[in-house]
Formats: sequence, structure tokens, C-alpha cells
Amino acid sequence: MISNQILQDTIDGLKNITRTDLCVMDTEGKLLASTFNDIEDCEDAVFAFVDSPADSQVVRGYQFFKVFDDNQLEHILMVKGETDDNYMVGKIAAFQIQNLLVAYKERFDKDNFIKNLLLDNLLLVDIYNRAKKLHIDTDVRRIVFIIETKTEKDTNALETVRNIFSTKTKDFITAVDEKNIILVKEVKQGETYDDMIKISRVIVDMLNTEAMSSVRVSFGTIVNEIKEVSRSYKEAKMALDVGKIFYENTDIIAYSNLGIGRLIYQLPLPLCKMFIKEIFDGKSPDEFDEETLTTINKFFENSLNVSETSRQLYIHRNTLVYRLDKLQKSTGLDLRVFEDAITFKIALMVVKYMKYMESLDY
Repeated sequence: MISNQILQDTIDGLKNITRTDLCVMDTEGKLLASTFNDIEDCEDAVFAFVDSPADSQVVRGYQFFKVFDDNQLEHILMVKGETDDNYMVGKIAAFQIQNLLVAYKERFDKDNFIKNLLLDNLLLVDIYNRAKKLHIDTDVRRIVFIIETKTEKDTNALETVRNIFSTKTKDFITAVDEKNIILVKEVKQGETYDDMIKISRVIVDMLNTEAMSSVRVSFGTIVNEIKEVSRSYKEAKMALDVGKIFYENTDIIAYSNLGIGRLIYQLPLPLCKMFIKEIFDGKSPDEFDEETLTTINKFFENSLNVSETSRQLYIHRNTLVYRLDKLQKSTGLDLRVFEDAITFKIALMVVKYMKYMESLDY
């Protein structure tokens, strides 16, 4: 159903063009939108017109018109005046409102279809049948973006996203929960994941400046058929979750860039605990003092390069070697050896994952 504001904007626009006053009522005579204030009590006239077989009628200086939606009487349009010009304005206005009803109904149907598609609520045969009825291409390359807002039901953010992509007829914007806006976007031939990063950056920057909303954006992989859209959505959802654990300072997360974090996220917690126990004999690798943790992280950042790490930490090379030796004695792992470094890095990520999952239980 069209909102009263949409009806008001429509008849305001028509009045500006035709200089003719109009108003829209429901079938019970309740006023929905009007361009003039001195409206007489028209309930009886509306009831009489609703029951009459005529599609238009002149009553007490007004032209009455019926507006249908799928052969169902939806609105009564009143035009001030009895001239032929008033009649023509009324027919145009009724036609415009009827087209709006169809457009908004189709938009709702498409939105409903996209939601069910994302959530895997449709059988394969239903996907293609409904897509055909709604004139949605089934073989267009698409990708799913999830835009997570800080606050629930952020209407400013939703409207901003719609304004950015409103001209793209093959793009769909919807939501399946309170905090996430979902963009199902067409991907043109030649566009790559680098372009998807640029689109994400535009979304983040626009929402920060125009909607005053701090958001995180994630996206899945590019799919070639409509039946695979739900997979891209699940990937984007996983990217959002994994990003909160391992990339908390990043506002754009691509599923294809999750790396080993994607694997760790899918491990059962009992297996994670067993791994930590076996490697560190019951200790946790994040229990080291701040100096040791800073040294470890900087060493990993510099790809196990001793000279560069000591330079960035403003310490002598021998001091760094001493710290690494001390760490080797307490853990049995030498970070200068690639295999040991990988084990330690994974262990740090596993502990981070475990702590995040445990925090969700509280």
C-alpha cells in the first residue's frame, strides 16, 4: 500500500502542473491526501459513488473517480471543478495513482522474493518461476553486500543506500533483521573484487557523511546465477562475523580476504581447547606480558625479519633475540622457524576466536 505522504507528493505535483485542486480518500470517505482545506463532508457522496457502477461522477461541484488495484477498488479521487479540463486532470491523476499502486506492489513482491531468496526459503523451481513473473533476470552476475549499522532500524542509513543505488534497476536493497541492510548488486562484465572494495568505500563514506552512521560493510563472492545469491549472502554474513573477531579495526571485509580466520571460525570450540592444551600445555598464548605480545605481533607484521622488527621496536637486535629465546624456553616454539611461527600465529587467532565465542554466551 502507498503511504499517505506519497499520495500527497503526487497530487501536490499534479496541482503545480495543472493548477487544479485534488484530494484522495479511502472507500469509507476518510481523507488521505489533499491540496485544499475547505473540503465538505463527503462521506455520503463517497459511499454512494462506491456503490454505483460508474467509474467517474460529478457531485456538488466535484468530479469523483475510482482508482483500482487488481480490479479491487482502492481509492476515491476528488477533483475540484466540473469542466472538461477538470475531468481530464482527474483521469490523468487516477491513472498516475493506479500506476503507483502497481509499482509499489511490484516493489513489495520483489523485496519479499529477494528476502526469501537470501534465506533459502524457496525451492529451485520457485526461484526461476517467481523471478520470471517479477521480470528479474536469472543469469546476471551478482554479489551480496551486508551493511551493518551501529543502531537498530537506522532509516537514514537505509534511505542513503537506496539513494546511491536507486537508478540501478537490477540492484535490490532489503533487510532481514534490525541492524543489517542488504544490497544485492549487479556486477558488470569486467568488474573485479577491487571494484567491489571501491563500492564498499563509497557506501562507508556516504553513510558517515550524509546519514551520520558508522557502519561496517562485508561482501561475499560474485555469483553467476540467481540460485547462488544465497551463497554470496552467507559468505558476506560470515565475513562480517569473522571481521569482528580478527579484523576489528577494519570497516570493509571481503569474504575472499578472510584467509585462515575463515577456517578457524568454523572449528568447534572443544577442538580449539584441545589444540591450545596440546601446544601450550594448558597455558594460553595471550597470557604473556604486554612487552612480549608487542614483540610477537611486530615480528609477525615484519614477516619474521629480526632486523626490521628490532628497528621498529627501537631496541637492539640482540635484545630482540634474547626475547625470542626467552619465549622459546617458555613455549617450546622458536618464532624464527617458520613452522613454529605458523603454529604460534594460529594459536593466537584460536584464542581470540574462543574468547569472542565465549563472550556471546554472556
